[in-house]
Amino acid sequence: MNLDISFNTDRLRIRPLTIDDKLFILELVNTTEWIQFIGDRKITTEKEAEIYIQNILEKENIGYWTVQLKENNNRVGIVTFLKKEYLEHPDIGFAFLPNYGKKGYAFEASQAVLESIMENLNLTDVLATTVPENVNSIKLLKRLGLKYQSDLQVDNEKLSVYHISADFLRINKTKDFIELFNKGNK
Repeated sequence: MNLDISFNTDRLRIRPLTIDDKLFILELVNTTEWIQFIGDRKITTEKEAEIYIQNILEKENIGYWTVQLKENNNRVGIVTFLKKEYLEHPDIGFAFLPNYGKKGYAFEASQAVLESIMENLNLTDVLATTVPENVNSIKLLKRLGLKYQSDLQVDNEKLSVYHISADFLRINKTKDFIELFNKGNK
C-alpha cells in the first residue's frame, strides 16, 4: 500500500509527514484537544517529537500527512490513515491546531485524502474512531459521509466506530456532480 503521496486542494497542501515537522508536532500533540481526545503522548521536547515522528515513519502501510495552508505554508493539522489491529478496515483520522478550527480545513483535507485513498487503493470500506465526547470530530465524520456503526472497548476506553463504503462515496460524488451540472444549466 503506497501512502507516500501528496494532495492539493484549493486552499491546502497535504504532504507526507517529515522530521522537519517536529516543532509543529510538538505543538499539536500538546494541545488541550489532542490530550483530551487522543491522549497525552508525553512529548515535551523537540527531540521527543523527532523520535515520535521517526517511529511513525518506520512503520509500513501508514499514511500520516501534514496539512499546510497554500497562502503561507503554515502547518495547521494532520490527516492519518492506518490499519489498527482492533479494526476490520483501515482507519482515517485527523487533528488540527485549535486556531485553525471551524474554517473547513479539516473537512477539505480529510475529504481529499479519503477520496484519493479509497479510489487509488481500491478499498471497499474505511472506518474512523473517536471517543463519544468528541462532538466536533463526530460532526466532521458525519459531514464526510461516515455513519455510526458501533461502540468498541479498547484499553478501557470506549470508542465510537464510524464507517463509509466506497460505493457510498462514489454515489455522493456523482450526486454532487449532477447538482453542480444542473445549477450551471439553469
